[in-house]
Amino acid sequence: MRSDWILDVLADLRSFAQANDLPLLAEHLDDTALIATAEIAMKNERSAKYADGKQSKTGTGPRDSRAGHHS
Repeated sequence: MRSDWILDVLADLRSFAQANDLPLLAEHLDDTALIATAEIAMKNERSAKYADGKQSKTGTGPRDSRAGHHS
């Protein structure tokens, strides 16, 4: 699922804040957009690695989550 739509929403909110004399809110929305951009990039990177079959075995698969299962 595409996640970058949220960046458009944040940009719209920032424009609203600027147009309505809310400079602190606009600044926080800038920060939020930077965080969202970084997280989306990390998510996309993880997805690409998973699709390439390079995922690491972290013990988070469905077989590892069964209650009471001991190897």
